Amino acid sequence: MATDLDSYIPLVRQHVSRDYHLMYRQPNKALKHPYLTPGSSAYANVLWDWDSWLSNVALRQILAEVNDPAEVEKARPFERGCIQNYLEPHGPPGWVPIVIEPHGAWPAEKSMAENMHKPCLAQHAAFLVQQDGGDATWLREKMFPLQSFLNMYRNHYRHACGLYFWQTDCAIGVDNDPCTFGRPERSSGSIYLNCLMYRELLALVYLLQRVGLDEVAGQYQKDADDLRAAIQEHCWDPWLGFFYSVDFNLKPVPTFTKPELHYGQPRDWPCLIQRVGVWSGFLAMWAGIATPEQAQRMVREHLLDERTFSAPFGVRTLSKMEKMYNLRASGNPSSWLGPIWGVANYLTFRGLVRYGFNEQARELAEKTVRLFGRDLEKHGALHEYYQPENGEPILNPGFQNWNYLVLNMIRWLEGQPAVTEF
Repeated sequence: MATDLDSYIPLVRQHVSRDYHLMYRQPNKALKHPYLTPGSSAYANVLWDWDSWLSNVALRQILAEVNDPAEVEKARPFERGCIQNYLEPHGPPGWVPIVIEPHGAWPAEKSMAENMHKPCLAQHAAFLVQQDGGDATWLREKMFPLQSFLNMYRNHYRHACGLYFWQTDCAIGVDNDPCTFGRPERSSGSIYLNCLMYRELLALVYLLQRVGLDEVAGQYQKDADDLRAAIQEHCWDPWLGFFYSVDFNLKPVPTFTKPELHYGQPRDWPCLIQRVGVWSGFLAMWAGIATPEQAQRMVREHLLDERTFSAPFGVRTLSKMEKMYNLRASGNPSSWLGPIWGVANYLTFRGLVRYGFNEQARELAEKTVRLFGRDLEKHGALHEYYQPENGEPILNPGFQNWNYLVLNMIRWLEGQPAVTEF
């Protein structure tokens, strides 16, 4: 390992072990259970959906290194409380908010016409069950609302072709992804959303099996298999060798019973592929959807290309060749138009490990350690996202959250077992 990594690794470890307790929050009004917060002043007392999940994955790696059973016991109510807070009634059955603040849940409309919690709630729960040796007893009474959550997606956020779509461009996690941002409602078959949903369905299958509901689990396994097939059919582009989002904003198909223009040969495709180079195409590797041959092309033709995604400090969140590429600071929406995000580096890294690209995984992990090590050395804090070329922070000092997943990458670099998400 390079000399600078030898100094950055202990610096990162020292920072993480000192500050991880700052994620813990006690019950507060609408938040009836203890919970984990992403950290920093911008996210001080709120429970966020995919943030709490991935922060928890990082927390378990921290606790593994602390190696104190009492610390695990202390953390457990905060971890489980993230799930329990979301599964409290907040609206119609199955509707789960994106964010819960002490004064209430958001979005306040509680409507099927709004985006809701990203499909990572079952994944978060399955992760905790796995970490605790398969014990799902604490979750048994919450299995119905958890199924209702997935059913809400299935019944109201799914296109006829089998892919899932965002209702709007609001709070999608990757805020200004051009495939969704500023586009018509219900038109974005986001590859990010669909990869998360595939893993979410598999996580629910696991949880149902843990509580003895194997027959019900089989129904969700079929949903997962069908979704994987739909992603392969509609999102994989054999021309450019990458997974893309798709566009559902098409006119209705004319029929013979109601003759209209072009009814003699109407379109027979349900969506159009959006050939916009977004980092979330690599989530098809993280999720295990890509074939080995597809993964080979994605790595060779996209991940390693300095003209597109490859940067000195990680994976650009938007290809540098896209017209929309932009590194200006933005907080509402947060910028995913090219800056380096720790979570994008980590999830891409996990996909590389899954498919056996160990050399490329090592390079990306080392870039991430340097990114955060330099930030701590120079500024004494981590930030939300960074300049791709020089690693300088762009916004939000003190951001903890999924940045702490760098510790999971360090463990892998050291050849030691690392905590991984479900």
